[in-house]
Amino acid sequence: MATAPAHVAHAPLEGAARVWGTVALSAATFMNVLDSSIANVSLPAISGDLGVSTTQGTWVITSFAVANAIAVPLTGFLTQRFGQVRLFVLSIVLFMLTSLMCGLAPNMTTLILFRAMQGFVAGPMIPLSQTLLLASYPKAKAGLAMAMWAMTTLVAPVMGPLLGGWITDNISWPWIFYINLPVGFVAAAITWGIYRNRDSATYKVPIDAIGLGLLVLWVGSLQLMLDKGKELDWFHSSTIVALAVIAVVAFAFFLIWELTEEHPVVDLSLFKRRNFWTGAFATAVAYGLFFGNVVIMPLWLQQWMGYTATDAGMITAPVGLLAIVFSPIVGLTVAKVDPRRYTTFSFLVFALVLFMRSRFNTQADFWTLMIPTIIQGVAMAFFFIPLVTITLSGLTPDRIPAASGLSNFLRITAGAMGTSIATTVWEDRAALHHAQLVEAVNNGNTAATSAIAGLTSNGFSTDQVLAQVNRMVDQQAFMLAADDLFYASAVLFIMLIPLVWLARPAKGGAGAGDAAAGAH
Repeated sequence: MATAPAHVAHAPLEGAARVWGTVALSAATFMNVLDSSIANVSLPAISGDLGVSTTQGTWVITSFAVANAIAVPLTGFLTQRFGQVRLFVLSIVLFMLTSLMCGLAPNMTTLILFRAMQGFVAGPMIPLSQTLLLASYPKAKAGLAMAMWAMTTLVAPVMGPLLGGWITDNISWPWIFYINLPVGFVAAAITWGIYRNRDSATYKVPIDAIGLGLLVLWVGSLQLMLDKGKELDWFHSSTIVALAVIAVVAFAFFLIWELTEEHPVVDLSLFKRRNFWTGAFATAVAYGLFFGNVVIMPLWLQQWMGYTATDAGMITAPVGLLAIVFSPIVGLTVAKVDPRRYTTFSFLVFALVLFMRSRFNTQADFWTLMIPTIIQGVAMAFFFIPLVTITLSGLTPDRIPAASGLSNFLRITAGAMGTSIATTVWEDRAALHHAQLVEAVNNGNTAATSAIAGLTSNGFSTDQVLAQVNRMVDQQAFMLAADDLFYASAVLFIMLIPLVWLARPAKGGAGAGDAAAGAH
């Protein structure tokens, strides 16, 4: 059997080529991450236009997430077959085509099919943008490269709902897909122009069909379970139980097969490296906590605090401000400072922000709600770059795409789990608080009796009075449940810190340099 060709080192890019390369790679990443969240606020419009219920419309999000989660860990294998640059540009071109087909979809079935295809072809884009960007910068500036990459992945999820809502309200929902065409064309053209002579060597490894089949089975089952669990009442549903069993059994067989296969579709041997598994798991858990809270905050504001979608977006959007300011600083200094210190600082700030939110009440004004969001930008700046530095440090050149793909897969899956767990816990805690608060609504409670008397004197019927009181109890219950979730998340961020310190320190604090050296 043929052996893998030696990795050819390419010199870092210089001047305008590096600037344009960074812009192109960042634009492709931004487009990809944006598309994972841009459809969320457009679901009612899409469902109404295509004549289906909003529940059926959620498959527009689910199909993308499932296919994307399957494709991301395949990055290393696909890179060996096609080369980093060819695979990246091909992903962008196919992403543009599937975006066009999504916009032209005449019915929901067709849209779901094209969204699944869009999610699958998008899989390699994020890991490879990370790999190519690292290879574009000299070793000393690898941290700055990661800062450029991190800013796009941090700002895009926040921009998605804002941009999607504006386009849906002012133009029409197909344009949330059409806007990918000019961005994708520019990104693909510039990337090919600059990087086509810097492609990695290809190696015709055999296709691990059994490993691929097991991967599709367990990841698909897990993602479907997470996306549909809340809707189907979790393990009270036979469908969810069946998906959970399939996911667990297929995952067990997948592990056994991949660890013994000569050419595995996913390189699980990466987990033998302490820095990889500590960095990847810390990133995944922290991102899951962060993403779960990102989902709960606007939901609470819109459903129980009377905020419009635009106003809720105004409170969540400033999270990117300080992230954009501090990310380049972190990138330039991460080679001089132990990345574990930066990560610890990030987790402490996340914990502080969530503790501040755990003190919210229904009287909180706009600025009280926004200040923790602004502070959170600091935590985000110190989050991605040091953890990527830890995760990729010391890896050989040919293993960077596989490592990036696998760590991004864990992060994406954790984000889905964080969303499902956060929304479920929020509603469960709200039901508990509702039951406890209702006990206080009785004739012996002067506040309750005076409120009921006041509503009655304003001409409300008995049913209307009870409905108003129940609404107020619900509002307080969901506020208390959100506070519980914020507080628990703060504690979990503190508990994550020891995991980071299990990683070995990069010699001379140059973990980012090691990662960059691996990329070129």
